[in-house]
Amino acid sequence: MHRIILDAGVHFLIGVPIMNLNAAQLVQSWPRPSRPRPIVIIGAGDIVRDAHLPAYQKAGFPVAGVFDLQRNVAEARAREFGLPRVFNSVAEAIAVPEAIFDFGIPPKGQEAALEQLPDGAAVLSQKPMGNSLEMAKRIAAICERKKLRAAVNFQFRFCPSMLAIQDLVKRGELGELVEIEVRLNIQTPWETFPFLLTEPRVEIQIHTVHYLDTIRRLLGDPARVFARTVKHPHFPKLASTRSSIILDYGEMIRCCLSINHCHPFGAHQEAATIRVEGTEGCASATIGALIDYPRGQPDRLEVYTRSQKTWTEVPLIGRWFPDAFIGTMANLQRFVAGEDAALVSPVADALQTMRLVEACYVSDARGGIPLESIT
Repeated sequence: MHRIILDAGVHFLIGVPIMNLNAAQLVQSWPRPSRPRPIVIIGAGDIVRDAHLPAYQKAGFPVAGVFDLQRNVAEARAREFGLPRVFNSVAEAIAVPEAIFDFGIPPKGQEAALEQLPDGAAVLSQKPMGNSLEMAKRIAAICERKKLRAAVNFQFRFCPSMLAIQDLVKRGELGELVEIEVRLNIQTPWETFPFLLTEPRVEIQIHTVHYLDTIRRLLGDPARVFARTVKHPHFPKLASTRSSIILDYGEMIRCCLSINHCHPFGAHQEAATIRVEGTEGCASATIGALIDYPRGQPDRLEVYTRSQKTWTEVPLIGRWFPDAFIGTMANLQRFVAGEDAALVSPVADALQTMRLVEACYVSDARGGIPLESIT
C-alpha cells in the first residue's frame, strides 16, 4: 500500500482495498493552517452571520474586523461575535497587513471590491462568481491582472459528507463511478429573500450551482447539458424555483438533478439527498440543513463499499453550515502560507462552474424537441 498526496496536501491511501474500512476514519475536514493570518470581512450580511463568522469562531481563526456599507449591520456582527473592530471604509479595511480578505458581497458588487484590493492580495470571494458568465470572465481577468491569490467560496465541496465521498472515490472504494443523482423536495422560504425578486436568474444560479460545482469536482466537465428551470404559482415573481438537469458524461454515466424548492406539505416527504454510485459501492448523503429549513436536521452519510459490503452510517463531524466554510478558508490560508500546493476552488476552476451554469440556462432557453415535430 502506498501513501500519496492529493488535493493540496490531504493524504489518501491507495493501491489495494482497505479490507476493514473504518468509516469513521474517512477524511471529513481540511487541515488547519499552522499560523492563520487575520481575516478582514468585507460585506457582513446574513451569510456572514450564519456561516462565515460561526465557522471562523469554531476553527479559532482570527478576525481582524468587519466592514459593511450599512454600518449598523457591521456593528451588529461585531457585537454578536466579539470582533475587535468595525472599519469605516474599504480603504481602512484593506490596510490591515498580511490579511486574508473574505468577501460577503453580493455578485453585482464583486468586481468593484476586487479592484480595490492591493495587488497580490489573498481573497476568498463569495459565490456565485458574479451574476453571469460575462461578469465571471471579468472577475477572472481582474484577479489575473492584479495577481490576486483568489478562491471562490464554493464551500459545498468541503462539507464533511462530500469530503468523505471524495475520499471513498480516491481510495477506489466505490469502483468506477456510474451514477450521481441529486434530489431535493423541500420548502425554501423564498419570502425571506426579497432581493431575489429583481434577479433574472434564481434557482440554478443561487442554489443548484453548489451541486453542479461539486459534481464537476467528482466527474469533471460534462460533454452536454439538458436543463429546464421553472416558476411556481406560490412565487410567480421569482425567476425560477425548480429545476431538472441532466449532465451528459457519456454512455456509461447517468447524472441528473431534480430540484424542487416548493413542497409546502410538511417535513414528512421532504428530501435532500445526493447519491454517488459506482460499480462496487455507493454513498448516499442527506443535506440536513435544507430539511425543515431553517431549523434543519443533522447531515447524514450512508455508504456501501468495496471492502465492507454492507450499508454503514458514517458518523459525521459536522454539517454544511458552518463546517464547510472552515474548509474554504483553511485551504486559502494554507495555500498563502505554502502549506497547500494548490487552491481547491481557484478562480479558473470556478469560471468553469459558471460556464456550466450558463450552459444550463442556454439549454433552458432553447428548449427541447416539440412533440408535434415528430411524425
